[in-house]
Amino acid sequence: MKIGIDIMGGDFAPEATVDGVVLAREELPEDVELVLVGHSDIIKSALQKKGIPADSFAIQHAPDVIGMGEKPTRALTQKPQSSISVGFALQKKKIIDAFASAGNTGAMLVGAIYTFGAIPGVNRPCTMTFLPKESGGVGIMLDVGTNTDCKPETLKQFGIIGAIYAKSVLEIETPKVAILNIGEEEEKGNNQTLATFKLLKDLPSINFVGNIEGRHLFKDNADVVVTDGYTGNIVLKVCEAMYRITVKRGFDDNYLKRFNYENYGGTPILGINNTVIVGHGISNAKAIKNMLLLTYNAYMAKLPEKIERTLNDFIKNS
Repeated sequence: MKIGIDIMGGDFAPEATVDGVVLAREELPEDVELVLVGHSDIIKSALQKKGIPADSFAIQHAPDVIGMGEKPTRALTQKPQSSISVGFALQKKKIIDAFASAGNTGAMLVGAIYTFGAIPGVNRPCTMTFLPKESGGVGIMLDVGTNTDCKPETLKQFGIIGAIYAKSVLEIETPKVAILNIGEEEEKGNNQTLATFKLLKDLPSINFVGNIEGRHLFKDNADVVVTDGYTGNIVLKVCEAMYRITVKRGFDDNYLKRFNYENYGGTPILGINNTVIVGHGISNAKAIKNMLLLTYNAYMAKLPEKIERTLNDFIKNS
């Protein structure tokens, strides 16, 4: 398979992205080819500075860059030769099988949806984050910023999509699905969570365990936590801030280290008809490496096919 990587994306590109590519190449299977997308001269120069021959990787020239602060739709339209635009064009033509970038998140989201569209039956594609468990395992929470306002039907789909990811990628045989709420009781919450509870409760093939509170996020109460992107993004940013505080204060704890975004690399855009991974804008070499490993695992899991098939089964049986 071929994985495209936006070399120009991220606050520390191209040095961090090139370093990450080199690290990933050592861990990926030999039959995986990495295609470096960006300004060819800059990429070759970065490789040569590290003593790596320019012909060690496939390079796709893309002379423009979409800045981190640019408006996604306008940037994609005005910069068809940007590394993000060219990456999606390569993927659409099936020259590459998957695409990853730590660049402009909005441009990656808009570009992915515009280029490939949502999987039939999916209301809104979403993004997720990993939840390190005190027991040593890991869960996921979705959405974390893509959809700030969600109807109950959309949250129900997040539960289904999250369960598919947990089973296919995290290899949790029967993932426990829960709603993030202000109380565990069924009658707790706002109109959105109350209606979502009823929808998920009526899905026999989902292991729905009810509501969980924020204090249960890192315990084994649930493997998949469902919430809207507004709430999910706040939780995500609080976790990131608390991790930075522990580092600043010199805490040396193996569990707290698992909150380091570098360990996970990024998030797949779940619900679109292809494999697209979005990394953190401040990604260093380790984060880029793990973003590429995540890209490989997501592609091998065939998530779009599994999500479409599962949703169709739900529609037929509803």
